[in-house]
Amino acid sequence: MTWQEVASLPGHEGGTHVVRFNKNGNYCVSGGGDRKVTLWNPATGKQIKSYAGHGREVLDLALCKDNRMIASCGGDKQIFLWDVLDGRTLRRLKGHENRINCVAFNDDQSVLVSGSYDKTIKFWDLKSNTYEPIQTIEHAVDSITIVKVYGVEILTASVDGHIRLYDIRKGELETDTIGHPVTSVTLSHDQNCILSSSLDSTVRFLDKSDGTLLNTYKGHRNTTWKIQSCFSNDDAFVFSGSEDRHIYVWDLVEGKVVDRIEGHKDTPVSLSYHPTDDQLLSSSLDGTIKLWEKR
Repeated sequence: MTWQEVASLPGHEGGTHVVRFNKNGNYCVSGGGDRKVTLWNPATGKQIKSYAGHGREVLDLALCKDNRMIASCGGDKQIFLWDVLDGRTLRRLKGHENRINCVAFNDDQSVLVSGSYDKTIKFWDLKSNTYEPIQTIEHAVDSITIVKVYGVEILTASVDGHIRLYDIRKGELETDTIGHPVTSVTLSHDQNCILSSSLDSTVRFLDKSDGTLLNTYKGHRNTTWKIQSCFSNDDAFVFSGSEDRHIYVWDLVEGKVVDRIEGHKDTPVSLSYHPTDDQLLSSSLDGTIKLWEKR
């Protein structure tokens, strides 16, 4: 199995911290050190629109399911909600006391969830006129790095070395201890397993129900940067950026490295797999965004 570069986008000055395919994979959105959010056609490499308003670097993005809104967050302690088509700022949300590392929409786009360096997770009601958070969770003892929403479950990770899974309906919390700062966490497509990355240069595959370690993936280097890992859309392969500037690909079951994708001139920090095709987007501290295709 080999991966070939099929497009390279100029990305953002000061590093491209995040890139995401939209829900059907026909365009992507990115954010970076130049404080901008950019909408691209990854297949042609053309920029469609740019959204400016952040006062500092953009650290994370979320696209809602109907593709009408983008949420962005970053170093200015603010969340911007953008209208995708006309570029208007729909809302600007303030409440965190430090930089905001991650944002996620719930399924029906009525609530936005954010995680911050201030150790808190906040919930924002997008249907009401209030611009204040409706709930704050303060279980973590260090910076929140990732927040994901899966139905009634909120999956979060922190520099404190823990993965926390909140069941909002039952009011329950489950905690898995990784023991090292966690930089990435995501659920498998069947939502039965957790993939996590941490600063001990290890990607872990865990059973969601009881935290059992099912597999580990090593060979890459990750001791400094917040590097994302992800599954292929069929959950057969695991991907992670590496501080040696490569993207590593492992067989999920075997745990063996099956490819090292070369092309970036600095650490690839964000990955997004196409929802239906064998394509991978990566963004790097070198500023560029690359589209890879399995050949």
